[in-house]
Amino acid sequence: MSDDVAHDAHEVVEHLQAAALELIAAARAMLDIAEDMVKDPAQAMAVASTLAHVAAPPGPPGAHHDRPRVQHIRVS
Repeated sequence: MSDDVAHDAHEVVEHLQAAALELIAAARAMLDIAEDMVKDPAQAMAVASTLAHVAAPPGPPGAHHDRPRVQHIRVS
């Protein structure tokens, strides 16, 4: 193996190690959040409620949600 190839292989391994450590840190953070939600279900409900509110599609500007969306017109 030439020095260049060995150096490149070493760099690849370093990048893979750094990426693996970042993934492990992210997994730990997710587990910490999951543990907090299990310990305090009210917090989980608040998060779920917030996410549901954010994910709800908005209506057109000025729309009134109490009126039906379809207007029936009589044709004689």
